[in-house]
Amino acid sequence: MSKGNWEELAAKKREQLEKSIPDEWRVPSELLPPADQDDVTSFPNESKWFTAEELAITNQSAVELIPKLASGELKSETVTRAFCKRAVAAHQLTNCLSETCFERALTTAKALDEHLAKTGKPVGPLHGLPISLKDNFNLKGLDATVGFASHVGDPAPYDAVLADLLQTAGAVFYVKTNVPTAMMIAESVNNVFGRTVNPRNRKLTSGGSSGGESALIAFKGSPLGVGTDIGGSLRIPAACTGIFTLRPSFGRFPTLRCRSGMPGQEAVQSVNGPLTRTIGDLEFYSKTVVDAAPWRLDPRCLPIPWRSVALPSKLKLAVMWDDGMALPTPPVTRALKHAVAKLEAAGHEIVDWSSRDQAEGQALLNRMFVADGGKAIMRELARTGEPLRPEMAMYGTARELSGFEYWQLHMDRQAYQKRYLDRWLAAGIDAILCPTTPYSSVENGKFEHVGYTGVYNVLDYSCISFPTGINADKSIDVALGETYKPLSDLDKGIQANYNPDAVHGMPISLQIIAQRLEEEKCVAMCKEVLGAFAV
Repeated sequence: MSKGNWEELAAKKREQLEKSIPDEWRVPSELLPPADQDDVTSFPNESKWFTAEELAITNQSAVELIPKLASGELKSETVTRAFCKRAVAAHQLTNCLSETCFERALTTAKALDEHLAKTGKPVGPLHGLPISLKDNFNLKGLDATVGFASHVGDPAPYDAVLADLLQTAGAVFYVKTNVPTAMMIAESVNNVFGRTVNPRNRKLTSGGSSGGESALIAFKGSPLGVGTDIGGSLRIPAACTGIFTLRPSFGRFPTLRCRSGMPGQEAVQSVNGPLTRTIGDLEFYSKTVVDAAPWRLDPRCLPIPWRSVALPSKLKLAVMWDDGMALPTPPVTRALKHAVAKLEAAGHEIVDWSSRDQAEGQALLNRMFVADGGKAIMRELARTGEPLRPEMAMYGTARELSGFEYWQLHMDRQAYQKRYLDRWLAAGIDAILCPTTPYSSVENGKFEHVGYTGVYNVLDYSCISFPTGINADKSIDVALGETYKPLSDLDKGIQANYNPDAVHGMPISLQIIAQRLEEEKCVAMCKEVLGAFAV
Protein backbone atom coordinates (compact mmCIF):
# COMPACT_ATOMS: atom_id res chain seq x y z
CA MET A 1 0.00 0.00 0.00
CA SER A 2 1.61 3.25 -1.11
CA LYS A 3 1.75 6.17 1.24
CA GLY A 4 -0.35 9.18 0.34
CA ASN A 5 -3.31 7.44 -1.32
CA TRP A 6 -5.86 7.70 1.48
CA GLU A 7 -8.20 10.01 -0.46
CA GLU A 8 -8.25 7.61 -3.42
CA LEU A 9 -9.03 4.67 -1.16
CA ALA A 10 -11.76 6.56 0.69
CA ALA A 11 -13.41 7.64 -2.57
CA LYS A 12 -13.24 4.06 -3.85
CA LYS A 13 -14.89 2.76 -0.69
CA ARG A 14 -17.72 5.29 -0.83
CA GLU A 15 -18.32 4.40 -4.48
CA GLN A 16 -18.45 0.69 -3.63
CA LEU A 17 -21.00 1.36 -0.90
CA GLU A 18 -23.23 3.36 -3.22
CA LYS A 19 -23.02 0.72 -5.97
CA SER A 20 -24.04 -1.99 -3.49
CA ILE A 21 -27.45 -0.36 -3.01
CA PRO A 22 -30.07 -1.63 -5.51
CA ASP A 23 -32.02 1.07 -7.32
CA GLU A 24 -35.27 -0.57 -6.24
CA TRP A 25 -34.57 0.38 -2.61
CA ARG A 26 -33.10 3.82 -3.21
CA VAL A 27 -35.47 6.72 -2.48
CA PRO A 28 -35.89 8.87 -5.63
CA SER A 29 -34.35 12.30 -5.17
CA GLU A 30 -37.68 14.06 -5.72
CA LEU A 31 -39.17 12.23 -2.72
CA LEU A 32 -36.35 13.00 -0.31
CA PRO A 33 -37.02 15.64 2.35
CA PRO A 34 -35.22 18.96 1.84
CA ALA A 35 -31.69 19.25 3.20
CA ASP A 36 -32.85 21.78 5.81
CA GLN A 37 -35.46 19.40 7.31
CA ASP A 38 -33.94 18.45 10.64
CA ASP A 39 -36.19 15.63 11.90
CA VAL A 40 -36.51 12.88 9.29
CA THR A 41 -37.92 10.12 11.49
CA SER A 42 -41.41 10.75 10.11
CA PHE A 43 -40.24 10.39 6.50
CA PRO A 44 -41.06 6.67 6.08
CA ASN A 45 -44.68 7.15 7.18
CA GLU A 46 -45.19 10.35 5.18
CA SER A 47 -43.23 9.74 1.98
CA LYS A 48 -45.48 7.15 0.30
CA TRP A 49 -42.22 5.42 -0.72
CA PHE A 50 -42.94 2.51 1.61
CA THR A 51 -45.86 0.14 1.26
CA ALA A 52 -48.32 -0.36 4.10
CA GLU A 53 -46.84 -3.82 4.66
CA GLU A 54 -43.27 -2.48 4.81
CA LEU A 55 -44.28 0.15 7.34
CA ALA A 56 -46.22 -2.36 9.43
CA ILE A 57 -43.17 -4.63 9.55
CA THR A 58 -40.50 -2.03 10.27
CA ASN A 59 -42.55 -0.22 12.90
CA GLN A 60 -42.65 -3.38 15.04
CA SER A 61 -40.18 -4.24 17.77
CA ALA A 62 -37.97 -7.32 17.61
CA VAL A 63 -40.05 -9.06 20.29
CA GLU A 64 -43.20 -8.43 18.24
CA LEU A 65 -41.62 -9.76 15.04
CA ILE A 66 -39.96 -12.90 16.41
CA PRO A 67 -43.09 -15.02 17.15
CA LYS A 68 -44.55 -14.10 13.75
CA LEU A 69 -41.34 -15.17 12.04
CA ALA A 70 -41.16 -18.37 14.08
CA SER A 71 -44.74 -19.32 13.22
CA GLY A 72 -44.49 -18.45 9.53
CA GLU A 73 -47.05 -15.64 9.82
CA LEU A 74 -44.29 -13.44 8.41
CA LYS A 75 -41.65 -14.71 6.03
CA SER A 76 -38.05 -13.80 6.79
CA GLU A 77 -37.50 -12.76 3.17
CA THR A 78 -40.39 -10.28 3.39
CA VAL A 79 -39.18 -8.84 6.70
CA THR A 80 -35.58 -8.68 5.49
CA ARG A 81 -36.52 -6.83 2.31
CA ALA A 82 -38.54 -4.31 4.32
CA PHE A 83 -35.64 -3.54 6.65
CA CYS A 84 -33.14 -3.44 3.77
CA LYS A 85 -35.27 -0.79 2.06
CA ARG A 86 -35.72 1.24 5.24
CA ALA A 87 -31.98 0.97 6.04
CA VAL A 88 -31.19 2.40 2.61
CA ALA A 89 -33.47 5.36 3.30
CA ALA A 90 -31.81 5.84 6.69
CA HIS A 91 -28.43 5.91 4.97
CA GLN A 92 -29.56 8.40 2.35
CA LEU A 93 -30.76 10.72 5.10
CA THR A 94 -28.14 10.21 7.84
CA ASN A 95 -25.08 8.53 6.23
CA CYS A 96 -25.26 5.66 8.72
CA LEU A 97 -24.01 2.63 6.75
CA SER A 98 -20.48 1.40 6.04
CA GLU A 99 -21.21 -1.98 4.40
CA THR A 100 -24.13 -3.86 2.90
CA CYS A 101 -24.53 -7.59 2.31
CA PHE A 102 -28.01 -7.68 0.81
CA GLU A 103 -27.40 -10.78 -1.30
CA ARG A 104 -26.17 -12.70 1.75
CA ALA A 105 -29.20 -11.47 3.70
CA LEU A 106 -31.77 -12.58 1.14
CA THR A 107 -30.06 -15.94 0.63
CA THR A 108 -30.09 -16.52 4.40
CA ALA A 109 -33.70 -15.39 4.75
CA LYS A 110 -34.91 -17.66 1.94
CA ALA A 111 -33.08 -20.63 3.47
CA LEU A 112 -34.72 -19.93 6.83
CA ASP A 113 -38.15 -19.76 5.21
CA GLU A 114 -37.52 -23.06 3.45
CA HIS A 115 -36.36 -24.69 6.69
CA LEU A 116 -39.51 -23.56 8.51
CA ALA A 117 -41.77 -24.74 5.69
CA LYS A 118 -40.06 -28.14 5.60
CA THR A 119 -39.68 -28.85 9.33
CA GLY A 120 -42.32 -26.65 10.95
CA LYS A 121 -39.66 -25.47 13.41
CA PRO A 122 -37.60 -22.27 13.63
CA VAL A 123 -33.83 -22.70 13.62
CA GLY A 124 -33.47 -20.74 16.86
CA PRO A 125 -34.79 -17.91 19.02
CA LEU A 126 -33.86 -15.22 16.47
CA HIS A 127 -35.28 -17.10 13.49
CA GLY A 128 -35.46 -14.80 10.47
CA LEU A 129 -34.81 -11.54 12.34
CA PRO A 130 -32.61 -8.98 10.54
CA ILE A 131 -29.87 -7.66 12.84
CA SER A 132 -27.49 -4.81 12.04
CA LEU A 133 -23.87 -4.79 13.20
CA LYS A 134 -21.36 -2.08 13.95
CA ASP A 135 -18.57 -1.85 11.38
CA ASN A 136 -15.93 -3.58 13.54
CA PHE A 137 -17.81 -6.91 13.59
CA ASN A 138 -16.14 -9.05 10.95
CA LEU A 139 -18.40 -10.60 8.33
CA LYS A 140 -16.67 -12.82 5.79
CA GLY A 141 -15.97 -11.05 2.53
CA LEU A 142 -16.67 -7.56 3.86
CA ASP A 143 -14.27 -4.85 4.99
CA ALA A 144 -14.18 -3.71 8.59
CA THR A 145 -12.46 -0.36 8.09
CA VAL A 146 -13.23 1.04 11.58
CA GLY A 147 -12.85 4.41 9.86
CA PHE A 148 -9.31 3.87 8.51
CA ALA A 149 -8.52 4.22 4.80
CA SER A 150 -5.78 1.62 5.31
CA HIS A 151 -8.38 -1.11 5.91
CA VAL A 152 -10.22 -0.48 2.64
CA GLY A 153 -10.03 -3.56 0.42
CA ASP A 154 -9.10 -5.88 3.29
CA PRO A 155 -12.11 -8.20 3.54
CA ALA A 156 -12.52 -10.38 6.62
CA PRO A 157 -11.71 -14.10 6.12
CA TYR A 158 -14.27 -15.11 8.76
CA ASP A 159 -17.27 -13.97 10.77
CA ALA A 160 -16.89 -12.61 14.28
CA VAL A 161 -17.67 -15.15 17.00
CA LEU A 162 -20.75 -13.17 18.05
CA ALA A 163 -21.94 -13.15 14.44
CA ASP A 164 -21.56 -16.95 14.32
CA LEU A 165 -23.59 -17.25 17.52
CA LEU A 166 -26.35 -14.93 16.28
CA GLN A 167 -26.60 -16.58 12.88
CA THR A 168 -26.88 -20.01 14.53
CA ALA A 169 -29.78 -18.53 16.52
CA GLY A 170 -31.44 -17.50 13.25
CA ALA A 171 -30.32 -13.90 12.72
CA VAL A 172 -30.04 -12.38 9.24
CA PHE A 173 -27.19 -9.90 8.62
CA TYR A 174 -27.81 -7.20 6.02
CA VAL A 175 -25.82 -4.03 6.90
CA LYS A 176 -22.90 -2.78 8.95
CA THR A 177 -22.84 0.73 10.32
CA ASN A 178 -20.52 3.72 10.46
CA VAL A 179 -18.06 4.51 13.25
CA PRO A 180 -15.45 7.19 13.96
CA THR A 181 -11.78 6.71 13.18
CA ALA A 182 -10.45 3.80 15.28
CA MET A 183 -13.78 4.00 17.16
CA MET A 184 -12.14 6.56 19.46
CA ILE A 185 -14.30 9.68 18.97
CA ALA A 186 -17.60 10.31 20.76
CA GLU A 187 -19.22 11.20 17.41
CA SER A 188 -19.35 8.97 14.33
CA VAL A 189 -17.12 10.78 11.85
CA ASN A 190 -14.12 9.58 9.86
CA ASN A 191 -12.13 10.39 6.73
CA VAL A 192 -13.54 7.45 4.73
CA PHE A 193 -17.34 7.70 5.01
CA GLY A 194 -17.75 11.12 6.64
CA ARG A 195 -20.22 11.99 9.39
CA THR A 196 -23.34 10.17 10.54
CA VAL A 197 -26.03 12.56 11.76
CA ASN A 198 -28.99 12.15 14.09
CA PRO A 199 -32.30 11.30 12.35
CA ARG A 200 -34.22 13.12 15.08
CA ASN A 201 -32.35 16.30 14.20
CA ARG A 202 -29.71 16.20 11.50
CA LYS A 203 -27.93 19.23 12.92
CA LEU A 204 -27.15 17.10 15.99
CA THR A 205 -24.79 14.18 16.52
CA SER A 206 -25.90 10.57 16.71
CA GLY A 207 -22.99 9.99 19.10
CA GLY A 208 -20.10 7.58 18.87
CA SER A 209 -18.59 5.28 18.38
CA SER A 210 -21.74 3.21 17.67
CA GLY A 211 -23.45 6.22 16.08
CA GLY A 212 -24.23 4.53 12.78
CA GLU A 213 -26.17 1.91 14.74
CA SER A 214 -28.03 4.45 16.86
CA ALA A 215 -29.06 6.49 13.81
CA LEU A 216 -30.25 3.38 11.95
CA ILE A 217 -32.28 2.07 14.89
CA ALA A 218 -33.83 5.44 15.76
CA PHE A 219 -34.97 5.62 12.11
CA LYS A 220 -36.35 2.05 12.45
CA GLY A 221 -34.04 0.81 9.73
CA SER A 222 -33.13 -2.06 12.05
CA PRO A 223 -35.20 -3.86 14.67
CA LEU A 224 -32.10 -4.52 16.75
CA GLY A 225 -28.40 -3.75 16.39
CA VAL A 226 -25.12 -4.54 18.09
CA GLY A 227 -22.45 -2.02 19.01
CA THR A 228 -19.39 -1.89 21.25
CA ASP A 229 -18.29 0.17 24.25
CA ILE A 230 -14.83 1.02 25.58
CA GLY A 231 -15.56 4.43 27.06
CA GLY A 232 -19.24 4.99 26.37
CA SER A 233 -19.51 3.95 22.71
CA LEU A 234 -22.86 2.23 23.27
CA ARG A 235 -24.34 4.54 25.86
CA ILE A 236 -23.43 7.88 24.28
CA PRO A 237 -25.10 7.17 20.90
CA ALA A 238 -28.08 5.58 22.63
CA ALA A 239 -28.55 8.72 24.70
CA CYS A 240 -28.11 11.02 21.69
CA THR A 241 -30.92 9.28 19.80
CA GLY A 242 -33.23 8.23 22.67
CA ILE A 243 -32.91 4.43 22.54
CA PHE A 244 -31.88 1.67 24.98
CA THR A 245 -28.54 -0.03 25.40
CA LEU A 246 -26.77 -2.37 27.80
CA ARG A 247 -23.06 -2.08 28.49
CA PRO A 248 -22.27 -5.52 29.94
CA SER A 249 -19.26 -6.46 32.01
CA PHE A 250 -16.47 -8.14 30.10
CA GLY A 251 -17.05 -11.88 29.76
CA ARG A 252 -20.83 -11.98 29.35
CA PHE A 253 -20.94 -11.56 25.54
CA PRO A 254 -18.26 -12.89 23.13
CA THR A 255 -15.76 -10.42 21.68
CA LEU A 256 -13.38 -12.57 19.62
CA ARG A 257 -12.64 -11.99 15.92
CA CYS A 258 -13.67 -8.35 15.84
CA ARG A 259 -11.43 -5.61 14.48
CA SER A 260 -10.06 -3.17 17.04
CA GLY A 261 -8.98 0.39 16.48
CA MET A 262 -6.14 -0.24 18.92
CA PRO A 263 -5.31 -3.97 18.71
CA GLY A 264 -3.91 -5.43 21.90
CA GLN A 265 -5.10 -2.63 24.18
CA GLU A 266 -6.65 -4.50 27.11
CA ALA A 267 -6.06 -2.27 30.10
CA VAL A 268 -9.72 -1.33 29.64
CA GLN A 269 -11.67 -4.02 27.80
CA SER A 270 -14.00 -3.36 24.90
CA VAL A 271 -17.39 -5.04 25.25
CA ASN A 272 -20.37 -5.36 22.93
CA GLY A 273 -24.06 -5.03 23.58
CA PRO A 274 -27.47 -4.42 22.02
CA LEU A 275 -28.98 -1.15 20.87
CA THR A 276 -32.79 -1.36 20.84
CA ARG A 277 -35.96 0.71 20.84
CA THR A 278 -37.48 -1.17 23.82
CA ILE A 279 -36.27 -2.65 27.08
CA GLY A 280 -38.03 -5.88 26.10
CA ASP A 281 -35.88 -6.23 22.99
CA LEU A 282 -32.76 -5.52 25.04
CA GLU A 283 -33.61 -8.21 27.57
CA PHE A 284 -34.54 -10.77 24.93
CA TYR A 285 -31.30 -10.26 23.01
CA SER A 286 -29.15 -10.46 26.14
CA LYS A 287 -30.79 -13.65 27.37
CA THR A 288 -30.52 -15.19 23.91
CA VAL A 289 -26.78 -14.57 23.68
CA VAL A 290 -26.02 -15.85 27.17
CA ASP A 291 -28.34 -18.86 26.77
CA ALA A 292 -26.25 -19.87 23.74
CA ALA A 293 -23.34 -20.64 26.11
CA PRO A 294 -20.84 -18.20 24.54
CA TRP A 295 -18.12 -19.53 26.87
CA ARG A 296 -17.96 -22.53 24.54
CA LEU A 297 -17.05 -20.22 21.67
CA ASP A 298 -14.93 -17.54 23.31
CA PRO A 299 -12.46 -18.66 26.03
CA ARG A 300 -12.71 -15.27 27.72
CA CYS A 301 -16.46 -15.57 28.29
CA LEU A 302 -17.58 -16.57 31.76
CA PRO A 303 -19.83 -19.64 32.23
CA ILE A 304 -22.63 -17.67 33.86
CA PRO A 305 -26.14 -18.55 32.62
CA TRP A 306 -28.78 -15.82 32.36
CA ARG A 307 -30.21 -15.61 35.87
CA SER A 308 -33.61 -14.70 37.24
CA VAL A 309 -33.58 -11.74 39.62
CA ALA A 310 -35.77 -10.97 42.61
CA LEU A 311 -35.39 -7.29 43.41
CA PRO A 312 -36.03 -5.98 46.92
CA SER A 313 -39.41 -4.30 47.30
CA LYS A 314 -37.59 -1.04 47.93
CA LEU A 315 -34.46 -0.22 45.94
CA LYS A 316 -31.72 1.91 47.42
CA LEU A 317 -30.48 4.15 44.63
CA ALA A 318 -27.59 6.57 44.84
CA VAL A 319 -28.01 9.65 42.66
CA MET A 320 -24.93 11.30 41.18
CA TRP A 321 -26.12 14.76 40.15
CA ASP A 322 -22.85 15.58 38.43
CA ASP A 323 -19.44 13.96 38.04
CA GLY A 324 -17.43 16.83 39.50
CA MET A 325 -15.91 17.60 36.11
CA ALA A 326 -18.86 18.84 34.06
CA LEU A 327 -22.43 19.60 35.06
CA PRO A 328 -25.16 18.09 32.92
CA THR A 329 -26.89 20.61 30.70
CA PRO A 330 -30.27 21.90 31.98
CA PRO A 331 -32.52 19.33 30.22
CA VAL A 332 -30.59 16.43 31.74
CA THR A 333 -30.68 17.91 35.24
CA ARG A 334 -34.44 18.39 34.92
CA ALA A 335 -34.92 14.77 33.83
CA LEU A 336 -32.82 13.54 36.74
CA LYS A 337 -34.85 15.58 39.23
CA HIS A 338 -38.05 14.21 37.71
CA ALA A 339 -36.72 10.65 38.01
CA VAL A 340 -35.83 11.12 41.65
CA ALA A 341 -39.28 12.52 42.46
CA LYS A 342 -41.00 9.61 40.72
CA LEU A 343 -38.81 6.99 42.40
CA GLU A 344 -39.31 8.51 45.85
CA ALA A 345 -43.06 8.59 45.24
CA ALA A 346 -42.88 4.89 44.37
CA GLY A 347 -41.29 4.18 47.77
CA HIS A 348 -37.65 3.70 46.78
CA GLU A 349 -34.86 5.06 48.94
CA ILE A 350 -32.75 7.79 47.35
CA VAL A 351 -29.34 8.88 48.63
CA ASP A 352 -26.72 11.15 47.12
CA TRP A 353 -23.55 9.76 45.55
CA SER A 354 -20.48 11.96 45.80
CA SER A 355 -18.50 12.48 42.62
CA ARG A 356 -15.21 12.54 44.50
CA ASP A 357 -13.79 9.46 42.73
CA GLN A 358 -14.93 10.26 39.20
CA ALA A 359 -12.04 12.46 38.03
CA GLU A 360 -9.49 9.81 38.96
CA GLY A 361 -11.41 7.19 37.00
CA GLN A 362 -11.52 9.44 33.94
CA ALA A 363 -7.79 10.13 34.25
CA LEU A 364 -7.08 6.39 34.39
CA LEU A 365 -9.14 5.84 31.25
CA ASN A 366 -7.25 8.56 29.38
CA ARG A 367 -3.90 7.06 30.44
CA MET A 368 -4.98 3.63 29.20
CA PHE A 369 -6.09 4.98 25.82
CA VAL A 370 -2.70 6.53 25.04
CA ALA A 371 -0.38 4.13 26.87
CA ASP A 372 1.21 3.14 23.54
CA GLY A 373 2.00 6.76 22.75
CA GLY A 374 -0.69 6.69 20.07
CA LYS A 375 1.42 4.33 17.97
CA ALA A 376 -1.35 1.92 16.95
CA ILE A 377 -3.48 4.72 15.51
CA MET A 378 -0.63 6.78 14.05
CA ARG A 379 0.86 3.71 12.35
CA GLU A 380 -2.45 2.91 10.65
CA LEU A 381 -2.83 6.48 9.45
CA ALA A 382 0.75 6.57 8.17
CA ARG A 383 0.16 3.57 5.89
CA THR A 384 -1.87 5.76 3.51
CA GLY A 385 -0.88 9.26 4.60
CA GLU A 386 -4.29 9.78 6.17
CA PRO A 387 -4.33 12.84 8.46
CA LEU A 388 -5.09 12.63 12.17
CA ARG A 389 -8.52 14.06 12.82
CA PRO A 390 -8.55 17.07 15.19
CA GLU A 391 -10.82 15.22 17.64
CA MET A 392 -7.96 12.74 18.17
CA ALA A 393 -5.15 15.22 18.82
CA MET A 394 -4.10 13.51 22.06
CA TYR A 395 -2.99 10.41 20.10
CA GLY A 396 -0.53 12.52 18.15
CA THR A 397 1.18 13.98 21.21
CA ALA A 398 1.04 11.10 23.72
CA ARG A 399 4.15 9.65 25.33
CA GLU A 400 4.57 5.88 25.21
CA LEU A 401 4.74 4.22 28.62
CA SER A 402 7.50 1.78 29.42
CA GLY A 403 6.60 -1.77 30.35
CA PHE A 404 7.21 -0.96 34.02
CA GLU A 405 5.00 2.17 33.80
CA TYR A 406 2.27 0.10 32.18
CA TRP A 407 2.37 -2.36 35.06
CA GLN A 408 2.03 0.54 37.49
CA LEU A 409 -1.01 1.74 35.54
CA HIS A 410 -2.61 -1.68 36.08
CA MET A 411 -1.88 -1.43 39.80
CA ASP A 412 -3.45 2.03 39.93
CA ARG A 413 -6.53 0.66 38.16
CA GLN A 414 -6.87 -2.23 40.62
CA ALA A 415 -6.51 0.07 43.62
CA TYR A 416 -9.18 2.34 42.16
CA GLN A 417 -11.55 -0.58 41.54
CA LYS A 418 -11.10 -1.80 45.11
CA ARG A 419 -11.71 1.63 46.63
CA TYR A 420 -14.88 2.14 44.56
CA LEU A 421 -16.19 -1.32 45.49
CA ASP A 422 -15.59 -0.73 49.19
CA ARG A 423 -17.41 2.56 49.04
CA TRP A 424 -20.34 0.97 47.17
CA LEU A 425 -20.69 -1.85 49.68
CA ALA A 426 -20.40 0.52 52.65
CA ALA A 427 -23.26 2.59 51.21
CA GLY A 428 -25.40 -0.53 50.77
CA ILE A 429 -26.82 0.64 47.45
CA ASP A 430 -28.39 -1.34 44.63
CA ALA A 431 -27.40 1.01 41.83
CA ILE A 432 -26.25 4.48 40.85
CA LEU A 433 -28.60 6.70 38.85
CA CYS A 434 -26.89 9.46 36.88
CA PRO A 435 -26.71 11.18 33.50
CA THR A 436 -25.43 9.18 30.54
CA THR A 437 -23.83 12.27 29.05
CA PRO A 438 -24.00 15.99 29.85
CA TYR A 439 -26.37 16.37 26.89
CA SER A 440 -29.75 15.37 25.52
CA SER A 441 -27.80 15.62 22.30
CA VAL A 442 -25.53 18.36 20.94
CA GLU A 443 -24.70 19.96 17.60
CA ASN A 444 -22.43 18.01 15.28
CA GLY A 445 -18.80 18.50 16.22
CA LYS A 446 -19.48 19.79 19.73
CA PHE A 447 -19.62 16.64 21.86
CA GLU A 448 -17.19 16.81 24.78
CA HIS A 449 -16.59 14.68 27.86
CA VAL A 450 -17.12 10.94 28.25
CA GLY A 451 -16.65 11.00 32.03
CA TYR A 452 -20.20 9.91 32.88
CA THR A 453 -19.68 6.69 30.92
CA GLY A 454 -15.93 6.02 30.78
CA VAL A 455 -15.37 5.68 34.52
CA TYR A 456 -17.63 2.62 34.52
CA ASN A 457 -15.54 1.01 31.77
CA VAL A 458 -12.54 1.27 34.09
CA LEU A 459 -14.66 -0.36 36.83
CA ASP A 460 -16.23 -2.84 34.36
CA TYR A 461 -19.70 -2.28 35.83
CA SER A 462 -22.98 -3.24 34.16
CA CYS A 463 -24.79 -0.17 32.82
CA ILE A 464 -28.00 0.65 30.98
CA SER A 465 -28.74 3.91 29.23
CA PHE A 466 -32.48 4.44 28.84
CA PRO A 467 -34.78 7.17 27.49
CA THR A 468 -36.79 8.81 30.26
CA GLY A 469 -39.76 9.80 28.12
CA ILE A 470 -38.93 13.45 28.81
CA ASN A 471 -37.85 15.79 26.01
CA ALA A 472 -35.77 18.95 26.11
CA ASP A 473 -37.90 22.09 26.20
CA LYS A 474 -36.33 25.44 25.34
CA SER A 475 -38.95 27.31 27.36
CA ILE A 476 -37.98 25.45 30.55
CA ASP A 477 -34.39 24.31 30.04
CA VAL A 478 -32.80 27.74 29.89
CA ALA A 479 -29.05 28.19 30.04
CA LEU A 480 -27.46 28.56 33.48
CA GLY A 481 -27.41 32.14 34.73
CA GLU A 482 -24.68 34.48 35.90
CA THR A 483 -24.64 32.95 39.38
CA TYR A 484 -23.42 29.66 37.96
CA LYS A 485 -19.81 28.83 38.86
CA PRO A 486 -18.15 26.38 36.44
CA LEU A 487 -16.67 23.21 37.87
CA SER A 488 -13.81 23.41 35.37
CA ASP A 489 -12.79 24.93 32.05
CA LEU A 490 -14.36 21.86 30.42
CA ASP A 491 -17.62 22.55 32.23
CA LYS A 492 -17.48 26.22 31.28
CA GLY A 493 -17.16 25.29 27.61
CA ILE A 494 -19.97 22.74 27.70
CA GLN A 495 -22.38 25.18 29.32
CA ALA A 496 -21.33 28.01 26.98
CA ASN A 497 -22.10 25.78 23.98
CA TYR A 498 -25.50 24.72 25.34
CA ASN A 499 -28.14 25.82 22.82
CA PRO A 500 -31.75 25.38 24.05
CA ASP A 501 -33.14 26.04 20.57
CA ALA A 502 -30.93 23.40 18.92
CA VAL A 503 -31.92 20.54 21.25
CA HIS A 504 -35.59 21.48 21.71
CA GLY A 505 -37.72 18.34 21.57
CA MET A 506 -34.82 15.88 21.86
CA PRO A 507 -35.28 12.85 24.14
CA ILE A 508 -33.37 12.83 27.41
CA SER A 509 -31.68 9.68 28.70
CA LEU A 510 -30.27 8.63 32.06
CA GLN A 511 -28.03 5.80 33.16
CA ILE A 512 -28.39 3.00 35.69
CA ILE A 513 -25.13 1.50 36.96
CA ALA A 514 -25.09 -1.87 38.72
CA GLN A 515 -22.18 -3.85 40.06
CA ARG A 516 -19.87 -5.90 37.85
CA LEU A 517 -21.58 -8.89 36.16
CA GLU A 518 -25.03 -7.77 37.32
CA GLU A 519 -26.56 -7.47 33.86
CA GLU A 520 -29.77 -9.24 34.88
CA LYS A 521 -30.22 -6.98 37.91
CA CYS A 522 -29.47 -3.93 35.78
CA VAL A 523 -32.24 -4.88 33.33
CA ALA A 524 -34.68 -5.62 36.16
CA MET A 525 -33.95 -2.28 37.85
CA CYS A 526 -34.40 -0.41 34.59
CA LYS A 527 -37.85 -1.97 34.21
CA GLU A 528 -38.66 -0.97 37.79
CA VAL A 529 -37.55 2.62 37.13
CA LEU A 530 -39.57 2.81 33.92
CA GLY A 531 -42.57 1.48 35.83
CA ALA A 532 -42.20 4.28 38.39
CA PHE A 533 -42.07 6.85 35.59
CA ALA A 534 -45.33 5.55 34.15
CA VAL A 535 -47.31 6.21 37.33
